[in-house]
Amino acid sequence: MSGRENRSPDDDYELVARCKKGDLDAFESLVIKHQGKMLNIAFRMVGNYEDACEIVQDAFLSAYRGIGNFEKRSRFSTWLYTIVINTSRNRLRQIRSAVRHEQFSLDDTVATGSGSMRVGLASDCPSAAEQLEKKELQAKVQGCINRLESEFREVLVLRDIQGFSYEEISDMLKIAQGTVKSRLFRARENMKDCLRKVLGR
Repeated sequence: MSGRENRSPDDDYELVARCKKGDLDAFESLVIKHQGKMLNIAFRMVGNYEDACEIVQDAFLSAYRGIGNFEKRSRFSTWLYTIVINTSRNRLRQIRSAVRHEQFSLDDTVATGSGSMRVGLASDCPSAAEQLEKKELQAKVQGCINRLESEFREVLVLRDIQGFSYEEISDMLKIAQGTVKSRLFRARENMKDCLRKVLGR
C-alpha cells in the first residue's frame, strides 16, 4: 500500500462538500482554518506583508471559484496551498517586472524595518532592544530567502518553515520527491552562505 493510501482522511472534506452546495459559512470556516498558514507561506515567498495579504485574498477567491472542480485526489489543504504558491509566483513575476521598469532593488523592501514583519513575542516581554535585534535578524533571514531562486525558495519555505512532508511538497509543486530533496539541499547551502555573509559569521 502506498503512502498516499495510508494518509489520514481529509478533515476538510465535509466543509468542502458543503461549499460545493453553496454554503458560505463552510467556506468561511475553511478561510479561518487555513488563512494563517497561507499568509505565512505567501509572506515567506514574496517578503512583503501587504503583498502577502493580497496574495491570500486572491488565492481564496480562486479557491472559491474553483472549489466545484476540486476532487479528492489530494488533500484540500494541498490543493489550497498550491494555489497560494502559484499566486505568489505570479505576484513575484509582477514585482520583478515593475522593479525592472522602475529600476529599484527588491532588496530595498527587505531591510526597511517598517513593521511589516510580524514577530511573535515571548510571554516575558523582551526589551525594546531585544525586539529590535530580533526583527533585524528576521529581516536578514528573509532577505536571504528572497535572494534564493524561486524553485529553491519554494521548497525551503514549504519544508523548513512550514514543515510539510516531502510527499506533500511533491504534490504541491508537481515534482518528484528526489527533486524536492535535491532542491532543498541546494537551498539550505545557499542560505548558509548568505547568512554567513550578512551575519558576519
